[in-house]
Amino acid sequence: QVRLVESGGGLVQAGGSLRLSCAASGLTFSSYAMGWFRQAPGKEREFVAALSRSGTTIYYAVSVKGRFTISRDNARNTVYLQMNSLKPEDTAVYYCAASSASSTALRVREYDYWGQGTQVTVSS
Repeated sequence: QVRLVESGGGLVQAGGSLRLSCAASGLTFSSYAMGWFRQAPGKEREFVAALSRSGTTIYYAVSVKGRFTISRDNARNTVYLQMNSLKPEDTAVYYCAASSASSTALRVREYDYWGQGTQVTVSS
């Protein structure tokens, strides 16, 4: 059974930092592209960042580029999202996801497995 478990969310003031982690089990982690998405209340789930199986190809949403960094440790079956210079508009539930697509996936429908999400709240 595939499981993706996010951690590291919380409440932080604007300008602060958080590091999200997503531990994967039940799949061959290095065979999956990984991504982070977020969903704010009343809004659709949106792409945040993604990286390829090897971690060499990375994409970011325009809204987070330069502030967030995605990385993976295939030896630990874990993907990370370092979030710096956080803004109130970054407030959302953050989800990690795994995709068996052959290239880095940017769309919700390209992902096969999802975590349960972790809440990030940025106060002004």
